[in-house]
Amino acid sequence: MPAERAGYTVTMFLVDTSPPMGTLKTVELPGPDGETISKTMTHLEYVLQFAKLKIQEMIFNGRKTDQCGVITFGSEESDNMVHHKNGGYDNVEEYISIAQPNASTLTQLDELRPTKYMGDAIDALIVGIETQAHYLQSKKTWTRKIVLLTNAECPIEVEDWEAIVKKMDDLDISLTIIGIDFDDEELPFTEPNKTVHKRVNEEFYHTLTKSMKQGVTGNCTFALQEIARPDINVVRSTLMGSILRLGDVDTRAEEAIEILVKTSKCTAMTRPKSWKKYALREDESGQAIVLGSGKSGQSQIAYAPLKMRTEYYVDRSGDQGTDADVDVKMEDDDGTNLLDDETKSKDDTEEKKEESLEKVEKEELVRGFKYGATYVPCPEGQFPRLQTKKGIDILGFFPSKNLRREYLMGEVQFIWADPSSPQQQVALSSIVQAMYEKGSVAIARWVSKDGMDAKLGVLYPEVFDKVECLLWAQMPFADDLRRYTFASLVKLISKSGEEITKHPYIPIESQQAAMDNFVDSMDLMAAGEKDEEGNRMPWFNPADSYNPSIHRIKQAMFHCAIVSDVTSNPLPPPHPELLKYFHPPKKVIKRAKAAIENCKAEFKVKEVPKRVIKGGSAVKKGHEHATMEDDDMLLLDRKLESPARTRASGVTSPMKVDSGPQLMSPSKGKGKAKALNQDDSETEDEEDEDFVTVHHPNKDEDENLLLSKAANKSPATPEPSSRRGGPLPTPARSPSPQIDPGRAPGRIIGSTYPLKDFQKNLSQGDVVTKAVADLSEVITEIVMKPFASRRHKEMIECMHTLRDTCLTEDEIDAWNAFLPDLKEKCLQTPGNPEFWSEVKALGRDISLISNKEARKYGGAASVSERRAEEFVA
Repeated sequence: MPAERAGYTVTMFLVDTSPPMGTLKTVELPGPDGETISKTMTHLEYVLQFAKLKIQEMIFNGRKTDQCGVITFGSEESDNMVHHKNGGYDNVEEYISIAQPNASTLTQLDELRPTKYMGDAIDALIVGIETQAHYLQSKKTWTRKIVLLTNAECPIEVEDWEAIVKKMDDLDISLTIIGIDFDDEELPFTEPNKTVHKRVNEEFYHTLTKSMKQGVTGNCTFALQEIARPDINVVRSTLMGSILRLGDVDTRAEEAIEILVKTSKCTAMTRPKSWKKYALREDESGQAIVLGSGKSGQSQIAYAPLKMRTEYYVDRSGDQGTDADVDVKMEDDDGTNLLDDETKSKDDTEEKKEESLEKVEKEELVRGFKYGATYVPCPEGQFPRLQTKKGIDILGFFPSKNLRREYLMGEVQFIWADPSSPQQQVALSSIVQAMYEKGSVAIARWVSKDGMDAKLGVLYPEVFDKVECLLWAQMPFADDLRRYTFASLVKLISKSGEEITKHPYIPIESQQAAMDNFVDSMDLMAAGEKDEEGNRMPWFNPADSYNPSIHRIKQAMFHCAIVSDVTSNPLPPPHPELLKYFHPPKKVIKRAKAAIENCKAEFKVKEVPKRVIKGGSAVKKGHEHATMEDDDMLLLDRKLESPARTRASGVTSPMKVDSGPQLMSPSKGKGKAKALNQDDSETEDEEDEDFVTVHHPNKDEDENLLLSKAANKSPATPEPSSRRGGPLPTPARSPSPQIDPGRAPGRIIGSTYPLKDFQKNLSQGDVVTKAVADLSEVITEIVMKPFASRRHKEMIECMHTLRDTCLTEDEIDAWNAFLPDLKEKCLQTPGNPEFWSEVKALGRDISLISNKEARKYGGAASVSERRAEEFVA
């Protein structure tokens, strides 16, 4: 089967919505644990699963040129272009116009229901052909597909169907008819007690598709099984122009060759679809935005994907010598704090560091690049790029037997001669033939566009039946290679320089023979099925081995999009093809059993019991815990230094470890700098302050930034610290500073730790009114957000503290205005009536502040005691 062009396809789905499509069907669905689940659905719901899975594939690929449309026959309205132009073709509706599908397309399909009107499938087929042809009248090269979904119970008019076949063949339309309970030999399935209408229609559909160049009729159950099968999508890649050069065309043009070529992908890497976080869209008042009602009459709430953003902070404290590793409160069984004094000092230090953090804008920073243990500032944002010229330059040839396959990385590209120039085709063919006959490959330098970074790769000759071309695969530069040497496993040299022939680490002949037999017994080259001649085939075929993460995630996404209730219709188990190579053949395991036992005996293999390690307070209490053998470091005869020794040597833990590109973190005060890369184990002396990055939603890009100095002076060159007794250990990961990511601009109370922020601001004084107003807004926002039930208890605690503060600090009017507003928002739609029920359960203690209460604290209120009692009644 030739490869299809990626995208540039219009698929018309013709859906039967006639009364027989309301027939109920009991479907046996495989459950997640192997059990079978019975579910009843209509024929329309059952067959629409195929259309939705096909449309989801288009949405998943995300190509604007992969489009579809939906036409229903048996609908109440007669809304189609043929009916408006010539009349007739009743009860056929263009339900969804041709366009790139999206989530609303699936929603509209879910709203389809069987009607009371009969529809003719042939009328729908003609309307689909004409609608598709009208849309593609200026796009002659696009692929045209039509999918007819029906149970074939309605009578149809089959006159002049040969003309329809001729029309579809002339337009190169492929027709797929998916029928419910159609007879299928491959399942196998034969429907008993089939009606006369269905038997006649089914025979006609088979005749219709067999008369076409591209037509097929199939059973819906079998089609759903096949569409869930993992498969490799073979498509035609777009040709991109380039130039192949041999020799120096600038200085020795008479000795150089330039060939116009086209490049296309031979293989393409596929990764699992990334997940996105969504949240409710909110207006300025914090209320969820509700869209208009759909055809089903249900209101739709607007959701929006969350993005990431980065904020930058500088540490002005200059205290770089404090160890901040202890961030867990350790308590004894009786509740006494074993590290009470030390923990308090650590907490105080963390609070001081948090208070000393100062937010800086991105414009105040200078981008920097790490070079060894230092950062090189780049005020321009990018160093001058290498002046490169578009094209593929051959640097040299070498024998193909010397090509190391592990150097090949990334995707493979085809390099063809220009299809429109016979001269270029002959020139490239001669080079390919020469390389093929000599058994050579070429090293080439590829620049995709002028000024772009150059890539190094290998050109491999490929000779097909009718065309010759080159295959390109990228290779690493010399600087990218890391060569590691290891001591010999079979040859040991003593300290005196003599070779040791007998040692527990050197295998003897019987051990080598046992291992050879064990490896040979696991050979899979003859463990597969037999061919036509009776010979065993290999068990593993890379072409049939699929990536489970890609296809299983895709299956889960598709399933959740087509079912309304995942509990009653759970995700089915993976397709058998996906688990094909998870379990080796039983005969291979049986064959290798004797070799395994022989290896155990020769190497004296035995199970190593868990080692018991005594440590800490467990020794005092008489408790011990076991640990696995691989819990500790292996092949190392030196342990890391203790934290106390680390502090004494001047090594400090990084204040914030960021997973993306790192920020320069010079320090002041004691002059001990902390690089934000965990792999670095060096310290350096600088004169500026530490930087901390905090990730937030709406992050557009990661950059390495340095603080720009007021005098624009270059940073001092760091001096490597002295090392005694071997390399310094890598410092442990220290806790991140508690920067509140939920603190809105202009507020002093954040949504992450609202009560802590409130109490902290009250201790400063003169900000009581601002703190009360901000906490009131934060409580309302948190309560109205999705999944607020997880923080109900925390919000009630905040309300108690807020009420007491308003009562004692003469902010009574603020509380009496906040509580009715909270009640109104909780009881509206969408709201949070559950939270207000919990507030009402607290009774009078959380209600409005009455004048009677206010007088006790020297204040005044306009609310009577009776109204305060009735407010939460």
